[in-house]
Amino acid sequence: MADYLGDAQKRVTTLELVKMKREGRKIVMITAYDALFGALVDQAGVDVVLVGDSVAPVIAGEETTLAATVEQMIYHGRIVRRGVKHALLVVDLPFLSYQVSIPDAIANAGRIMKETGAAAVKLEGGAVWAPTIRALVNAGIPVMGHLGFTPQSVHQLGGFRIQGKHADGASRLVEDARALEEAGAFSMVLELMPGSAGAAVTKAVSIPTIGIGAGPECDGQVLVLHDMLGLNEGFTPKFLKRYGELGQAARAAVSRFGDEVRAGSYPGPDHTHQG
Repeated sequence: MADYLGDAQKRVTTLELVKMKREGRKIVMITAYDALFGALVDQAGVDVVLVGDSVAPVIAGEETTLAATVEQMIYHGRIVRRGVKHALLVVDLPFLSYQVSIPDAIANAGRIMKETGAAAVKLEGGAVWAPTIRALVNAGIPVMGHLGFTPQSVHQLGGFRIQGKHADGASRLVEDARALEEAGAFSMVLELMPGSAGAAVTKAVSIPTIGIGAGPECDGQVLVLHDMLGLNEGFTPKFLKRYGELGQAARAAVSRFGDEVRAGSYPGPDHTHQG
């Protein structure tokens, strides 16, 4: 903690993440969607803050990430940036913001970078998106990839399914990872795959892999903040470890507030201004 907070002006960079992999230092990544949580996770010493398109289901109550828009990502990215002083800030490219054409991808990613102050964008998919990644990188936009279960393709994949369970699937993941690295991606998220597949991909590339349900051999790990804090209580996948139970705590606090208001004990003398 002290190392992170000792130099408030020093920001984590994409090159620092690559160096961390080379030196065997694990990368810590977490999501955030507002300035308050952005500041809290940044002060806790995380390396990367992701403003994910998971904002659609987690914050907006949508069924999937498909509903997220460029405007939403810009709004949430901009306010998270106000709280993040140290970590590398990455913003997701939402569904259909990069899939239509390369010029669209550059325009949308560039707008997100300009209007949020983010240091990089993230997009989903394998080798087929290598030309798009290369074009973004050539335009000066750092790109984080995303392989395995890709939430924007949830309907095509038949639901929330583990990817790379068999040898051919794992080999395809390795090929995709190499294609993303060759295209210029500086790192990639690996989601919902056997630990053996996560390890194989991590070994096959020189850029960092950040796992979520992809085993312990990845170069780092990411969780959705609201999931790991116990705020999203209905979401209980095998890979998730809860580090807090804030949902229970919030209900208890609000219930106690209600009890005291109804009983007339709040506000009491300590919370009342005297004339």
